[in-house]
Amino acid sequence: MQKSTVTKLKQALIETGNLKDYGTDTVTLVLSVSDHRHRAEVKFYRYNSFKQAWVVVAQQLAKTPQESWVRVEAVQSTQKLPHEVFEKRLAATFRMNYWRYGISFDAEFKTALLEMESNGQAFFRPSKEHRIGKNRSGSWVDYDRVEPYLNKREGELTVDIRHTASVWVFTTAGVFTDGQQIWNLSEQEDCGKGIRVVTNIQSELQEVIEHGETFLLNQLKENGKFVYGYFPARQRVLSNYNVVRHFSSLYALLEAIQFTKRTKDFEKVKSAIQWGLENATIEKEGAIFLNDNGELKLGGQALLMLTLSKYQDVTKDETFMPILMKAFKGVPFFRESSGKLVHVLNPDLTLKAAYRIIYYEGEVAFALSRLYELTHDENVMNLVKQILDYMVANDYGKYHDHWISYAINEALLVFPNNRDYMKLGLKNVFIHLKFIEDRDTTYPTLLELVDAAVKMTDMIKRSGNEDLMAPYDLVRLRQVLRYRALYEITTGSFLPEIAMYLYNPQKFIGGFYARHDSFRTRIDDCEHFLSGLINYYNYTYRQA
Repeated sequence: MQKSTVTKLKQALIETGNLKDYGTDTVTLVLSVSDHRHRAEVKFYRYNSFKQAWVVVAQQLAKTPQESWVRVEAVQSTQKLPHEVFEKRLAATFRMNYWRYGISFDAEFKTALLEMESNGQAFFRPSKEHRIGKNRSGSWVDYDRVEPYLNKREGELTVDIRHTASVWVFTTAGVFTDGQQIWNLSEQEDCGKGIRVVTNIQSELQEVIEHGETFLLNQLKENGKFVYGYFPARQRVLSNYNVVRHFSSLYALLEAIQFTKRTKDFEKVKSAIQWGLENATIEKEGAIFLNDNGELKLGGQALLMLTLSKYQDVTKDETFMPILMKAFKGVPFFRESSGKLVHVLNPDLTLKAAYRIIYYEGEVAFALSRLYELTHDENVMNLVKQILDYMVANDYGKYHDHWISYAINEALLVFPNNRDYMKLGLKNVFIHLKFIEDRDTTYPTLLELVDAAVKMTDMIKRSGNEDLMAPYDLVRLRQVLRYRALYEITTGSFLPEIAMYLYNPQKFIGGFYARHDSFRTRIDDCEHFLSGLINYYNYTYRQA
């Protein structure tokens, strides 16, 4: 690396403070380096002074290519624990991969592991009884995975890490560089710990979206089918498939292409739409249905219509309009005479499940609203109104579903003074606002919900119905919007400083993940993150 970069890294690290452990009179620095293609190589350097430790780190950096991804950290807050106490604390972690400390099996840090060395390689495994979001992880150390890694990194171990009397846990403070810019790494005790402190949210958000479009596009195979997803920490590719998410992910990809203006990418989306139509639709009684493993889902019908409408809207290509209208003809098959929508039909159009999941109604109302924008067909809007009126009558605002907010925003363009829709939309977000503020997982649909809610409050203001918002705190709503957008960037986006600890790091740049599920990234994860971030960017920055 250039001397100037090394000097800047040194100064930035010094400014984090607390470099020396006065309990042991030592300084421990950690250097992680990745060439983008391979998992980061990690080295711990332990000396009596920062000056001594930095000399060795600087020598390594001098031999490191400028464009490498580099983290330099100082070990802090070390605590010696009895081995069994450490294992109990690890098991008590509520979510998988939420153990956020480094560990060492010896006092000299010869067997030390950074937090992301452990989590990025699934060194901690959940108990068989663990159910995500339901109970504690019961995490345990998979020594069969840890020992070969440490032997390779350090040479033959002289410590039996399974049976040490003590384990040292620690935190770090540090900096990251991609060779062009240096970022401080967050020390806050939340999911953003160890991730960059964002200093320019607009430019970094734009970069995340651009990389996100590239990543999602790259998941499309030549035949138009997606690679469904990965468990990066476990080096596993997901083998199952969901055709509803196939279409919903294409919708988000169209939004992303519209954002990046890489119009050449529309051709791959068209191919993927054709794959879905050829492999996952059936025609019955003059209507086309999305067939997901023998189930005709209301949500599938919605996402099929939504994606075809979006494709025509952004490309002006009317190839799929006949299919789109046949998909519209399928919606009444999901309606009972009372106006209630059923959720799942069999391929012969008989009822399979009256209820499956609450957001299907919002999805279909939103999809029909977008179809109306294209066609101005009164039959379409009449159906939208009937569905929304049913939702009002049955208090759907209690379900805090982002699809409902999307649908209401579209409906207010046609019914700008419908106070019932406004009340429904306001309740839909504000009864859930504290949960949105406090949620520790990234949960990308929360940003989508707040995006739509902020837009809706502005529409209500313009309509002269501002009195409806008197019970609610609009300032807080906008604060939550910015907070969730920043939180998604730093806790759900595969930025280089976290991806570098995975196998083939560059493969995941632009992807979005669920930390609590082995850093799982699926096409629908990308879909929700991209939609939320794009809508946030467009509404926040594109008015300038």
